[in-house]
Amino acid sequence: MIREINFDGIVGPSHNYAGLSPGNLAATANAGQVAHPRAAALQGVAKMRANLALGLVQGVLIPPPRPDHGWLARLAIDYESAPAHLKAQALSASSMWAANAATVSPAPDTADGRCHLTVANLVTMPHRSHEWPATLAQLQVAFADAARFVVRPPVLPPFGDEGAANHMRLCSAHDAPGVEVFVYGVSGGAFPARQHVEASRAVARHHGLDPARTLFVQQSVEAIAAGAFHNDVVAVANERILLAHEQAFADRDVFYADLRRLLPEIEIVEVPAAAVSLADAIGSYLFNAQLVTPPDGVPTLIVPEEARANPSVWRWIEAHLAGNGPVRRVEVVDVRESMANGGGPACLRLRVVCDPATVDPRFLVDDRRLDRIAAVIDRHWPEAIAPDDLGDPLVLERIATARAALVEELELTELRA
Repeated sequence: MIREINFDGIVGPSHNYAGLSPGNLAATANAGQVAHPRAAALQGVAKMRANLALGLVQGVLIPPPRPDHGWLARLAIDYESAPAHLKAQALSASSMWAANAATVSPAPDTADGRCHLTVANLVTMPHRSHEWPATLAQLQVAFADAARFVVRPPVLPPFGDEGAANHMRLCSAHDAPGVEVFVYGVSGGAFPARQHVEASRAVARHHGLDPARTLFVQQSVEAIAAGAFHNDVVAVANERILLAHEQAFADRDVFYADLRRLLPEIEIVEVPAAAVSLADAIGSYLFNAQLVTPPDGVPTLIVPEEARANPSVWRWIEAHLAGNGPVRRVEVVDVRESMANGGGPACLRLRVVCDPATVDPRFLVDDRRLDRIAAVIDRHWPEAIAPDDLGDPLVLERIATARAALVEELELTELRA
């Protein structure tokens, strides 16, 4: 049975605030602060438990080895000798944001009837550009059934691809053919546009998507300039519902008309700028939420605590619920450590629509398995990492030991290195 599975990135033991992403306002604002890897990872586990309680299918992706000594070796330097900025880039835990792991097209949409996953190259940001080999290796293990999955290496640089964070799928049901939407940016302003249209088109071709049911939509310059470094900061979609900010897209009228033509049952919920400004939308991560359909059929939005704390955002949410809008339930989760580094609930997960029985079961979790993961985190994850700790050999040793313990607990021995 085809279901949507949310694969959450387990927050790695090297989680720290180095402020490496220009355009990510939260990450740059909190640069140099003390991070709390253990609390961050346990917050992620609690979010996954909440998903299970809703009846959703839940998976995990594990953090890659950090520091990335192989990447530094290709730069002809070792960690001890590296300048501070290269140390931070080699130690980055940004792969926790699994929405950037890959772009996924389910079997009902593809020419060969298999689920296609193309790993993102993330070339725009140096600290993320070296994630893809570990991501590719992990996805090849999780989705090894070649009769049902195709796991592809990244699109070639210089065309930047940031994965599912700039991709939406709308459909009448997960097992029905969908309309796939690739949102790209155009360079300009103070911040870089990370998703290139050439990369999006290449992914669509690789996946064998029907051109008649594939849309390429430009993100608005205003949204990027305001700090919406990915589309999922200003829009989210699930099945027949699109929830978007009024200023999310460069030409929303054409986009909405195309959606209504291709999927007449679509329900477009546009949040007016007069009700929620771009600044409030981005600061609260209202749209960087998980929009899901649990088994009870009630469309549910999973938002961070910051959305409830923002008066204009929470006022809009309450009005939408009271007005019998398409989103019928809102759940609030605490992912404060991730939010402080620029990633909300949607950033932490990669959606894959497939039969769970075809996925390597080591990547799927229930409450008991989450208990085991939480126990490893409690025992091994550093409680705090300050900027000066990035050069401490004891901290580096603890980070390596922590990941190794998780790999052993989950019996993912193929991913030791």
